[in-house]
Amino acid sequence: MRDVDTGTITTKVPARLDRLPWSRWHWMIVIGLGTVWILDGLEVTIVGNLSAQLAKPGSGIDITQGQVAGTAAALYVAGACLGALFFGWLTDKYGRKKLFIITLVVYLVATAMTAFSFNAWWFFLFRFMTGFGIGGEYAAINSAIDELIPSRHRGRIDIIINGSYWLGAAGGALLTVPLLNDLPVNIGWRVAFGLGVVLGLAILLVRRHVPESPRWLFIHGRGKEAEQLVGEIEEQVGGDLPEPKSSVTIHQRRSIGFGRIAHTMVALYPKRTILGLSLFIGQAFLYNAITFGYAQILSTFYKIDTHTGYYFAVIAVGNFLGPLLLGKLFDTVGRVPMISATYIGSGLLLLGTAWLFSQGMLTAVTLTACWCAVLFVASAGASSAYLTVSEIFPMETRAMAIAFFFAIGTAAGGIAGPLVFAGLVSTGVPGDTALAFSIGAVIMIAAGIVELFLGVKAEQKGLEEIAAPLTAASVDTAA
Repeated sequence: MRDVDTGTITTKVPARLDRLPWSRWHWMIVIGLGTVWILDGLEVTIVGNLSAQLAKPGSGIDITQGQVAGTAAALYVAGACLGALFFGWLTDKYGRKKLFIITLVVYLVATAMTAFSFNAWWFFLFRFMTGFGIGGEYAAINSAIDELIPSRHRGRIDIIINGSYWLGAAGGALLTVPLLNDLPVNIGWRVAFGLGVVLGLAILLVRRHVPESPRWLFIHGRGKEAEQLVGEIEEQVGGDLPEPKSSVTIHQRRSIGFGRIAHTMVALYPKRTILGLSLFIGQAFLYNAITFGYAQILSTFYKIDTHTGYYFAVIAVGNFLGPLLLGKLFDTVGRVPMISATYIGSGLLLLGTAWLFSQGMLTAVTLTACWCAVLFVASAGASSAYLTVSEIFPMETRAMAIAFFFAIGTAAGGIAGPLVFAGLVSTGVPGDTALAFSIGAVIMIAAGIVELFLGVKAEQKGLEEIAAPLTAASVDTAA
């Protein structure tokens, strides 16, 4: 049992972390924590591209393509929403490290059990549980990353890490091609889920070395441990480190009540709460609908059901290149102009795609090219939604804030999106699918407009400067 003291302390731990140069230690954080998005991308894409195969006779499961792309997708997202709320609360209460280990184990077990599905209800149950673990990952991981990465790199790194989802999506899409064509119908999809377990185990090995957040430690009465941990990090990083000048004085507490967290989000930061909801609902509807439903579009309109992975891989590459190439601009040009531009710009591009599709002017190849362009822009914006809510609220509420916005936004867009999208696509009428595109586009544009009016200029600023800790007696931000 570690010593826990509660009192008032003045610390330079945040400033010491923010002034560190980029190092191998930071790469360890990125690999150990950030790779969870690759897992999520792998999961979602595998299911989307396997939907036609799972519905075939002899797959080992009596299930329809609509149930895979609609019901199972919605249950996965519902599990992610509930998992984010449950594990987000535990993350703020018990620390980042414990929870980013536990949530990964939940994911691993649930994915393994999915591979052994023998009927629809088993498949539905463990898709829900897989989402439950992934949702918890979002809260625990985003909190830890933002609290460990220096402020001058935070925007770019956070956006690229969230964008790495699409590396998993590309890998999952390409993997499904040989698995669908070279293995028996009842074996290929099971192997696909098994590969997710292998990747997760590799990530777990790296993650064991990621430390607890020093920011969480000193607020929760473990100031000496926080100081010692930062000292060890400084030794690993090395170099001539400048003397940190800013400090924060904290009233330490063992825990923060849920009522205080809710009051902070609704009463103290109502505009930021509206902003977070807008950004999450916009990106969740667009992304969950198209991610789960693209294979269904290819199958319904272009009679492509076994090589959908090639098309999806192209989209995934465009998605990853967006955050990779645009990420730096969120730290230089600024949060507000870049977030609003990516949301509004992707919405306008999607409206153009909807019109072309409704006129019957697109083939499978040109539709994929259009989506690649749309999502190149949209991906950077969607990643910035996670960055925004992880940095604009006080440290004590960070994980819960991420969980809240993820859950509410994703429930609104991510559960409704796949169900509405699957229903519209299944009619086989191009105008209905174009309507689904247009709904996602309008919601994205609306979120971008909200960012223009309510966005927070958080670039290059320390987390304590953007939102002072609830337990802070004073924050000295002297340069």
